[in-house]
Amino acid sequence: MKRRSFCRLFICTSCLFMVGGLSAQEARRNTKFVPKALWKDTDGEHINAHGGGVLFHEGTYYWYGERRGDRTSSGGISVYSSKDLYNWKNEGAVLSPVDNPDSDITWGCVMERPKAIYNAQTRQFVLWFHLELKGQGYAAARAAVATSDTPTGPFKFIESFRPNGNMSRDMGLFVDDDGAAYHIYSSDENYALRIARLREDYLGPTTEDTLLFRNHREAPALFKHRGKYYLITSGCTGWDPNEASLHVADQLFGPWELIGDPMRGGEAKKTFGGQSTFVLPVQGKKDAFIFMADEWRPKKLQDSRYIWLPIQMHADGINIEWIDEWSLDYFN
Repeated sequence: MKRRSFCRLFICTSCLFMVGGLSAQEARRNTKFVPKALWKDTDGEHINAHGGGVLFHEGTYYWYGERRGDRTSSGGISVYSSKDLYNWKNEGAVLSPVDNPDSDITWGCVMERPKAIYNAQTRQFVLWFHLELKGQGYAAARAAVATSDTPTGPFKFIESFRPNGNMSRDMGLFVDDDGAAYHIYSSDENYALRIARLREDYLGPTTEDTLLFRNHREAPALFKHRGKYYLITSGCTGWDPNEASLHVADQLFGPWELIGDPMRGGEAKKTFGGQSTFVLPVQGKKDAFIFMADEWRPKKLQDSRYIWLPIQMHADGINIEWIDEWSLDYFN
């Protein structure tokens, strides 16, 4: 009898997560954002998508980011998919370094700040990123482009270049309401921030390439709200966090007005220990934007954490306040 009772207990324990049809995977589903916490994917692994951005396409969000190792190693670019922004499925690498020593993306190169957009005319997904060539440190300062027929890739590397001859490091992409796409990038050893309109195929810049302002800034995150353009950037202090800045303009090519630091709360003057990478519009919710940042951990880059916070819209500007944990209900 004792043995039979033990078996019953064992069976029930092993099935606890199946009560009411709830699987173990469903039981650990995320239902909120917790900035700086270990954020695991649906397989239970830490999400490895740093310095990235998010594309929304046909009901699904796709998060592209840097695949990082322990220190400065670059493992290429990964993508995760999600329906709800809380739970992310690892879709694998969309672009990895190659064994060809003659390729710009041979192993030993550095791929950073990946952003992807969809071109409705060509029906292609276009991926841009900052590329440093093998063995050159950060001297190459190039932009690179790859394409795919699907959001999860694999992406085909097209080329790398300096846009209109300008150095290009930290970067972002932005698609305006009319479908025109833009590349915003740090140039001139990060002392200049520039924006270039892309060709209709999104695969390269046009000559519409303008200096926005001169300052030692990087990590641009650009978004639009009610006809105005907003730009969040970071200072250039290596891996160390610093004070963010917010600019606003009526036109993408400026003039841009410096508003100041939009962060509020503990560690606000150091962007809560993070660095901006992207501003994510939340689909189906009015005036809903999420500020995305990375808390870099240079001694173990793959363990760098994510800081996602809601952007608070006010009549006189925007604020980003620290919140220990929150959900999309915030925007209701």
